[in-house]
Amino acid sequence: MKSLDKSIKDLLFEGTVIPAHPLALNPDLSIDENRQRMLTRYYISCGAGGVAVAVHTTQFEIRKPEFNLLEPVLEIASNEIEKANLNRPFIKVAGICGPTDSAIKEAELAVKYGYHLGLLSNGGLEHYTEKALLQRAAAIAEVMPLFGFYLQPAVGGRKLSFNFWRSFAEIPNVQAIKVAAFNRYQTLDVVRAVCLSSRRDEIALYTGNDDNIVVDLLTPYRFTINKKTIEKRFIGGLLGHWSVWTKKSVELLKEIKTCINNNYENIEALLAKSIQATDMNAVIFDAANSYHGCISGIHEVLRRQGLLKYIHCLEPKEVLSPGQAEEIDRITREYSQLTDDDFVKLFIEDKGIIKEV
Repeated sequence: MKSLDKSIKDLLFEGTVIPAHPLALNPDLSIDENRQRMLTRYYISCGAGGVAVAVHTTQFEIRKPEFNLLEPVLEIASNEIEKANLNRPFIKVAGICGPTDSAIKEAELAVKYGYHLGLLSNGGLEHYTEKALLQRAAAIAEVMPLFGFYLQPAVGGRKLSFNFWRSFAEIPNVQAIKVAAFNRYQTLDVVRAVCLSSRRDEIALYTGNDDNIVVDLLTPYRFTINKKTIEKRFIGGLLGHWSVWTKKSVELLKEIKTCINNNYENIEALLAKSIQATDMNAVIFDAANSYHGCISGIHEVLRRQGLLKYIHCLEPKEVLSPGQAEEIDRITREYSQLTDDDFVKLFIEDKGIIKEV
């Protein structure tokens, strides 16, 4: 059973920014390798603590035979990270999907390219019972450390019970769980399940609730278990939202940690930012249209900054919704303090050279 290096585990449990890596495509739907590599360097330069590759934001369609892009995107990101020769740990997370046999092969591929954790999606497996999903997770955990993933149904996830997460938390090689349910009740299920687990101190919680980022990170979850108060917190984020304006996301997480360490001093300002971030997310994720344009929205922000040339997706139907571009105009104008356009401009002028933070 592959375990985590100490430096990677320490960073994971300290809590960090892990952007979900987008896919840079040419008009013919081949990878724009130069911009794909530049995106990885951008996240490193922003001070992110890792990247998640081959996940929802990278587009699940990369696994389709007609595209066959899973291995290239894993290899490109890993190669850029190794070339950076960083003097700090950097977490590499690989998305793992599909039935047990193919998911194991994906995990083996991720290990081949040096990924530390597998973000395990349960999407597209409606025919699996929860027991079968747990057996699948345990099998993949034998290959590499797991990052659990509660993906909202609106973008391909499924609802999972409290009992599922209670059992999932007991799988020995589960190191973290990303909650992206976009639902307070379901988020609470996961946190309470982990708190009841014998492994509660061995599992890091990361928010994937892009609609509630700041509040997730500020909130202490406390439960009375065997007459003892048990507390867990979301300590970082693995987020599609953090794939754009990433420099500001790194600064935001630092601000949140400082606020908590200083007995919640200046929390009102952070709560105001929470609403602003949610408004921004509603636009780039296209919440008004059931998230139809969520990946295109991310691409459009990156295109405007010059990090992407096109906003193409592998699925032709995935395009900006009517009015979404105008809404992106609005949020970038109204919340310019939460954008990193100036940083990106200098990064591109320097030809995407990584500068340690």
